[in-house]
Amino acid sequence: MTRYRAPQKPGSRFITPEGHRRLREELERLWREERPKVTLAVQEAAAQGDRSENAEYTYGKKRLREIDSRVRFLRQRLDGMVVVDRPPSDQSRVFFGAWVLLENEAGAQVRYRIVGPDEIDMGAGYISMDSPLGRALLGKALDAQVAVAVPGGTATYVIVEIRYR
Repeated sequence: MTRYRAPQKPGSRFITPEGHRRLREELERLWREERPKVTLAVQEAAAQGDRSENAEYTYGKKRLREIDSRVRFLRQRLDGMVVVDRPPSDQSRVFFGAWVLLENEAGAQVRYRIVGPDEIDMGAGYISMDSPLGRALLGKALDAQVAVAVPGGTATYVIVEIRYR
């Protein structure tokens, strides 16, 4: 068995204005606030002498690498993003940014919003357009039946409501 992992296909480049603002704020916070603090802490730890047994220095350098990695990722990701700030012309179908109310076979209802892969938040009901349920919902109209493979078999939903904003 090898350690090779095939590169993952990058997620969709669509994002809502709220998601774009949140990622931009995270980038600014990391670059302007957190990185300077950690850099200063690493400098102070390095001034104490022996770096091989200096936990503050080792942890600080590790944290600095994590911050730099995240900053690099956010800059690359934000560079090619398409901010979708208008609802589609056909609002009777499910497209990016739609709030969709689904009803399962038992009659239980659940509401999801179709968003980009960078905005997933199950607590808020945000699902990725690249997820199996998101892909199954895209392009569907009101009262359409949607079947999604789940670990226990197949879950079937009916689209009860579609709204934007």
